[in-house]
Amino acid sequence: MRRVWWWVRTPSLTRRLLVAQMALLAVVWSLALAFLVHEEARDEGELRTDQLYDVLLYVTAALDGQPGRQRQSLVLADRAMRQIGGQDGPAALGVLTVVRAHGRIVYATPGALPGLTGARDGAVEYRTAAGKTWAVRTVRDRAAGVEISRMKLGNDTDLFLTLNARGYYVLPLLVSLPFLVLPAWWSIRLALRPWRRAADEIAARGPHDLRPIAPLPQREAMTVIDSVNALLRRVADSASRERRFIADAAHELRTPLAALRVNVEALQRQGAAPAHAELLAGIVRASERATRLVGQLLLLMRSDAAGAEATRPLALDALVQDRLAALARLADVRGVELALEAEEGLAVRGQEGALVSLVDNVVDNAIKYSPQGGTVNVSLTRVDGMVQLCVSDSGPGVPEALRERVFERFFRAPDQVQQGSGLGLAIARAVVDGHGGDIALRAAPGGGCLICARLPAA
Repeated sequence: MRRVWWWVRTPSLTRRLLVAQMALLAVVWSLALAFLVHEEARDEGELRTDQLYDVLLYVTAALDGQPGRQRQSLVLADRAMRQIGGQDGPAALGVLTVVRAHGRIVYATPGALPGLTGARDGAVEYRTAAGKTWAVRTVRDRAAGVEISRMKLGNDTDLFLTLNARGYYVLPLLVSLPFLVLPAWWSIRLALRPWRRAADEIAARGPHDLRPIAPLPQREAMTVIDSVNALLRRVADSASRERRFIADAAHELRTPLAALRVNVEALQRQGAAPAHAELLAGIVRASERATRLVGQLLLLMRSDAAGAEATRPLALDALVQDRLAALARLADVRGVELALEAEEGLAVRGQEGALVSLVDNVVDNAIKYSPQGGTVNVSLTRVDGMVQLCVSDSGPGVPEALRERVFERFFRAPDQVQQGSGLGLAIARAVVDGHGGDIALRAAPGGGCLICARLPAA
């Protein structure tokens, strides 16, 4: 029941078009019925047909004194007249007949008003009876003592209300709509197929794929597709300008930072005063952080540039071993032990430089937040056709509410004491996304953080 209520409340273009088609059908049916009702109410042709009256007058007079045969003949004559006039249905909707002989009613169509007669012989008159307007014509044969009155509803509203009361308005809609819903729904689905193809194409793209959407032959669809393609071009141009600016700025900063550090180290070698030595050491540390930030910005720009480096099959187990060997000195300085457990023969197809950035950033992050004497465990396994790289530390961990935000650029936890730029995990996610994988952070079994990145196996 909840699912049905959700379907009803959720806006749907298909349902909207379907309701519009059904409403249009109801409007067309209403207009057609209104036209027919109007024409029928104004049509006096059958009332003015003298031959019909002559038949009734002759039958009534000829069978006077034989009430049984007289009534039976009048019933058959009235029925034939109604069939010829296309009124073979409920009596109240057609022309009704009242036959009097010698002032006595010998026959009346069911639904006819016995007391309704015309004042003028042979003239069509409009009279009000039983709350409705009637068109009535009375023809008399005074010599035979016979009087024929024929009547019909003469007002559009009265005729429509009579039709509606007998279900002739609503019933056809109720019967036909269920049979028309499925063809209408199918036609709408076919008409919306180009939109679904465009939506599937957009959904299959990665975050950096800003190529124009393939054009569609339908004019209505192309107006939206053109607007989306124009937006994609503007986004691509803006992202390209942003990447170029950051990459150029970071590249230009490397030289002055290197020169700054060389000069400060030269001053340190010359034997500065103790008060100055502490200041110089602070400058060296600050330049190291700035140099690291510049390097991470360059890595981030390279990981964002889709297709900048050719992909090829890579032995990920060998690459991880090489990077752990390169990071071993940093781990020794911090008093942290590195442990590797890897299956052999695990290969992925990717960009070597980007994968080096991935391993360096997640392992360096684990080393930074592990306490002295702690252990950073690195595992490499095959899971469901994917190569999974997991790195766990024994640090303070990350609150569950912040585990997704740590992958945002420049985000750092509010109570963070370690220095950093907040770009390491953002670079890792960009690399994983570019290789069609996924990355997640959760609590390690023994405390700390566990980061697992999965990449498609080659």
